[in-house]
Amino acid sequence: MAESRGIGLHLWMLIGFAVGIAAGFAVNLSVGADDPSVVWLTANVTGPIGQLFLRLLFMLVLPLLFAALATGVAEMGDLGALGRAGWRTLAAVVILSAIAVGIGLALVNLFRPGAGVDPELAGRLLEQGRAGAAGIVEGAPKSVGGANFFLDLIPQNVVKAAAENQILPVMVFAVFFGVGLVMAKSAASDRLQEMLEGVLDVMMKLIGLVIKIAPIAVACLMFNLTALFGWDILLRLGAYAGVVVLALAIHFFIVYSLAVATFGGWSPPKFFAAAGPALLVAFSTASSNATLPTTLEVAHTRLKLPRKISRFVLTIGATANQNGTALFEGVTVLFLAQFFNIDLTLTQQASVMLVCILGGIGTAGVPAGSLPVIAMILGMVGVPPEGIGLILGVDRFLDMCRTTLNVGGDLVVATIVARGEKGGELARGAARPETRSAV
Repeated sequence: MAESRGIGLHLWMLIGFAVGIAAGFAVNLSVGADDPSVVWLTANVTGPIGQLFLRLLFMLVLPLLFAALATGVAEMGDLGALGRAGWRTLAAVVILSAIAVGIGLALVNLFRPGAGVDPELAGRLLEQGRAGAAGIVEGAPKSVGGANFFLDLIPQNVVKAAAENQILPVMVFAVFFGVGLVMAKSAASDRLQEMLEGVLDVMMKLIGLVIKIAPIAVACLMFNLTALFGWDILLRLGAYAGVVVLALAIHFFIVYSLAVATFGGWSPPKFFAAAGPALLVAFSTASSNATLPTTLEVAHTRLKLPRKISRFVLTIGATANQNGTALFEGVTVLFLAQFFNIDLTLTQQASVMLVCILGGIGTAGVPAGSLPVIAMILGMVGVPPEGIGLILGVDRFLDMCRTTLNVGGDLVVATIVARGEKGGELARGAARPETRSAV
């Protein structure tokens, strides 16, 4: 809708964000949140429109996650041909994602951007959005923890787990399914993998269609929030966005710098200068998949990585190595838990960390691809999934930031893996970044 007239979707979302906030503040200041006409409007017009968008996302999440995670593991899996490269890639992805999520959880616990909201106002927000995610709220477990936590990761009946929106057991099954596809390696298993890739393509296309109505949904959701909450909600969103950006910056400038200097043999300033074109495209498009051609070109011409290594690592990384997405998901879940005054235990936070790492592998590399995953994690730990509507207004900017971290992480992993392989010493100081653009 937006692109056909030359205006990008992200600009329409900003317009919707601004219009919703302006109209909501005008109503809040002139009429008041308790006025019957405001209550009726938010409950019967703007509320249902916003919740329609959320329900469409919830509808697509399970097939999207299963197909993305299973195919991601299966593709990670031509390990016989590339030897140690696959295991090095997997190890680097898991370690970097764990560090990213750990940084995010530490900062959101330190600054607590969602704490202190009036419980009555938070309850009203939940009530007007509850129907939009009723299935997830009713089917999701009320808590995660206890001695049986790891046993509960293995579903006795995966179909029942999927029907009850038990996201973590389904994701574990998807990992095992992907491993099975790697081990089977027959004509039939290849066809099955192609079918799953087709399911993933369909789900990503449908997500893209749903995202096109996001400007209208954002306007309605932000109108509801500001009409009912006034300035308080804007301050909360600003604090939340600040924590996300700070966590992303720490991981990007400190963790990635240490990784490329220690394990990749590169000077961090020279590495980031060489990676610049890919990082710029990532920030502009908010899509790891859309950035992949530029990322491959940067790896070949500027970082001088062996082609077989960079193609393997970067193609997998566009879907399976999303440090920024994992970090963002963890921060968002804890922020919304604080907002709705729900205390998550250390065990629950550990489970959030684990599912965010897996979610980084199973999240589609497209704009707003993490929103369905966040909705499912919220339901898993007992936080109302309809609360995701709070962050939609600022999600586009944060999506651009976390995609930049994702693509940077792909290049970091490719550099580390290349150094450890025969011929990978080309990634050391003997190969200096070129000055020409790789775009």
